[in-house]
Amino acid sequence: MRTFVTGAALALTLGMGGAAIAQTVPDWRPLDLENTLVIDTTKGRVIVEMTPGVAPLNVERIKTLARRHFYDGIIFHRVIADFMAQTGDPKGTGEGGSDLPDVVGEFRFKRSAAMPYGEVANEGGKSSGFLGSLPVVTTGDDMMAFTADGTVPAWGAYCPGVAGMARQGEPNTANSQFYLMRGTERQLDSSYTAFGYVVQGLEVVYALNLGEPPKTPDKMTSVRIAADLPAAEQPRLQVMDPRGAAFKAYVAKVKKDTGPGFDICSVRLPTRAG
Repeated sequence: MRTFVTGAALALTLGMGGAAIAQTVPDWRPLDLENTLVIDTTKGRVIVEMTPGVAPLNVERIKTLARRHFYDGIIFHRVIADFMAQTGDPKGTGEGGSDLPDVVGEFRFKRSAAMPYGEVANEGGKSSGFLGSLPVVTTGDDMMAFTADGTVPAWGAYCPGVAGMARQGEPNTANSQFYLMRGTERQLDSSYTAFGYVVQGLEVVYALNLGEPPKTPDKMTSVRIAADLPAAEQPRLQVMDPRGAAFKAYVAKVKKDTGPGFDICSVRLPTRAG
């Protein structure tokens, strides 16, 4: 098992209503089981932690369909080597969906100071980092003072491991299909809804049979919400908190090792057995 940098908890000072409040942030946190997908496939298990604060309507759609067992047995009908693995179509052709109405695109969201954001880089007025477990790009915190509601715009960064909603040509046409990123495709930023991140099992995503469609497609044998599983079967996994000291030390090491090409997609969010 890969080991990551550990460190002491970080004390943050947040301004709320003019008062400074010290907040201790542990280096690690447990998975949000109510918003975690456990996807068993013919190649192994993939665990996706979803971020409802970024895309509440799309996360709710995925959860609704998972709880209906809609996804069980559906194939990965489009798997491109350095791009993504797409699934969620009961027809297996890329043209199908559920019987539910299409979902509004949630390409951007409003980020507030209360959200669990940890910065990785800041350049040209744009900040990039992790919001919970999702890599995002956003306007910096300093601009919150200049907006009426104290928020700034933000959007998902399409790095390896990001889960996004597939759609037709029109923006508000997502339904049941989604994809798991196998590569970096930043041109998708702000144009497709990013709703989660593969916190475990990215190697399984990379192992899926390639093709459009594959000659022998892999399938999702079971898709469940982690909170719905018996306690003994729930994933025991912890995620590094992007606001903590350990994450900052980890990012500094990745930045040093990567060199001039470093960006948000250079960072793979650390996890460990919980």
